[in-house]
Amino acid sequence: MIVEQLQLVDFRNYTSAAFDLTPGVTAIVGRNAQGKTNVAEAMAFLATLDSFRQSPTAALVREGAEFATIRATVRHADGRDMLVEVQIQRQGRVNVQVNRQRLARTRDLLGVLRVTVFSPDDLELVKGGPGERRRLVDETLASLAVKNDARRLELDRIVKQRNTLLRQAGGRLSDDVAFTLDVWDQKLAEVGDQIGQDRATLVAQMQPVVEEAYQHLAGAPLAVSLVYEPSWRRTGLAAALAAARTDDVRRGVSTVGPHRDDVDFHLGALPARTHASQGEMRCLALSLRLAAHRLISQTTGMTPLLVLDDVLSELDPERCTALLGHLPAGQVVITTASTLPPAARPDRVLRIEGGAMVGAVGTEAPGP
Repeated sequence: MIVEQLQLVDFRNYTSAAFDLTPGVTAIVGRNAQGKTNVAEAMAFLATLDSFRQSPTAALVREGAEFATIRATVRHADGRDMLVEVQIQRQGRVNVQVNRQRLARTRDLLGVLRVTVFSPDDLELVKGGPGERRRLVDETLASLAVKNDARRLELDRIVKQRNTLLRQAGGRLSDDVAFTLDVWDQKLAEVGDQIGQDRATLVAQMQPVVEEAYQHLAGAPLAVSLVYEPSWRRTGLAAALAAARTDDVRRGVSTVGPHRDDVDFHLGALPARTHASQGEMRCLALSLRLAAHRLISQTTGMTPLLVLDDVLSELDPERCTALLGHLPAGQVVITTASTLPPAARPDRVLRIEGGAMVGAVGTEAPGP
């Protein structure tokens, strides 16, 4: 899969811009705050309908405009060309078209285009809260199969309804509240047990790939482990919910389930979150992204577009060279405000200034 061209209209600080990308390595360079990360965000949004910066959709529309448009021409490995378009309304609505046909469900876009983004914020995968790690696992599952995203959305809906009921109970477990909780607990247990199994399987698959990637980047044979062992999986979610019911009613919130899970990372025998250095954390975060990227490629047969958004300046020279020397095969886009290291070897360089492309170097034409 190759993104041949990306077009932005009224997206972030872009009034109108078009970027011709190479099947190899495209570098997007420019000073800070000129719009490089906005290009990376647009490509990722086109694949997932979500901002990896976790911005609300209204923030993606240029000030003064009513809506923003992201458009990409994508060539698949079988030679098919697809035109993917997303229109983002300022009030938050998103309309999606593939080959000029509007999709009935935005979820149907998943899998048409796949993008893996490395960004400086990925450090939060290691040092941040559990939500960052759940997001990584669930986004990877969604990229592997659309049904996994449907399960996550169903989980969110059930937990929201259950929490509403708990708040309305006001700390009292009446017969009516208990009856309705039984209904929601059954629904939550059904979808939650499946999500727990899916997450456990994925984490087990990622484990050796993360360790291999980390050892390449760090240049040291250090053991890396990923641990996903929520206590509720020992008994099953139905039993865990029953045991937590009194506490849930008292607190007015669902305290047990996949929505509160975490994944623990260890370097050697020590937890990475509390004992790893900044450089080790960044190396581990990159390894997690590389592992997810490789599993998606192997499982789906579609290699995602790989975007390195201003991460090279965050690495020491040795790790930077190691990362560039061990990138997976496929299309790569690198954004940077600093000088590109020799190991980058871009096929095309695009220069950005003030939300516009002001120069391009490289003659290789996009192709399959």
